[in-house]
Amino acid sequence: MLKYPFINSLSLLAFIVLIILDIIWGIGWWTYILLATVWTTLTIIGSFHIRWNYHLPALHFNHKIPDNLVSITFDDGPHPNYTPKVLELLQKYNARATFFCVGHQVKLYGGIAKQIVDNGHTIGNHTYTHANKFGFFGTQKVLLELQKTKAIIKEKTGVNPQLYRPAFGVTNPSIKRAVKKMELKTVGWNIRSLDTTKRSKKAVLKRITSTIQKGDIILLHDSSEKTVEVLEQLLLFLQQNKMQSVTVDQLLDIEAYA
Repeated sequence: MLKYPFINSLSLLAFIVLIILDIIWGIGWWTYILLATVWTTLTIIGSFHIRWNYHLPALHFNHKIPDNLVSITFDDGPHPNYTPKVLELLQKYNARATFFCVGHQVKLYGGIAKQIVDNGHTIGNHTYTHANKFGFFGTQKVLLELQKTKAIIKEKTGVNPQLYRPAFGVTNPSIKRAVKKMELKTVGWNIRSLDTTKRSKKAVLKRITSTIQKGDIILLHDSSEKTVEVLEQLLLFLQQNKMQSVTVDQLLDIEAYA
C-alpha cells in the first residue's frame, strides 16, 4: 500500500526530473500542475482512508486468528441513553466489545465509562472533543487532546488506555507525531457499518453480515437507537453462526492498557 514518505520522495524526484526536462525541452507549466494534482489527490485520499495506513500504521483485522472470533467496536460514546442499552445487550449475549470514547463524554458520564470496564469490555482513546476540524490540528493540539482523554479515562475508570482510534478515521503527519510520542497503538476497522448515515437498519445489518468472517473488526457508534437495534440483530447473527465478539486487544493479541 502507498505510504506518505514514499509518495513525497517519489513526487520530489518527479519534480526534479520535470525541471530538467523543462530546461532541455520546455515541457510547459501544465506538467507541474499535473504532478501537484496527483500528489494532493493521493494525500487527501490517504488521509481520509485509515485502512491505507498512509500516514501511520493501524491494525484493521486479524484473519490469522484460529477461532471464530470478531470484534465489535463503538465510537463516540459514552452516550447517556444508548451506551447502557448497548452494554445490556452485550451482557445478554455474553459478548465483549471495545469502546473508543470521546474524552469530553467520559468527563460527563464517567459512571458509564466505568461500567464499560467493569463489564469486561475494553475502553480506548477517541480524542477529547472529536472536533470536525481535528484533521487540521497541529501536533501540540492533537497531543493535548489525546493526553486529556487518557487522563480522564484513567481518573474515571482506573485504567490507562493505550489504544487509539482517530476521529473520523482521519490521519496526517501531526496525528502520527502525537501518537508516536504517546506510544499509542492505532486501531482501525475493516467493516464500516455506516450506521450514522440515513441507511435503514436492514441495510446496515446486511452491510456487516454479508461479508463478515473471523478476525474482522466492525465499526459501530453507540449514539443512536438504530445502532442498538442493529446490534441485537448482529449478536443474534453471530450466535446463529457460532461466532463470538471479543475485545480488539484479544482479537489482535495486543495490550489495551499501560
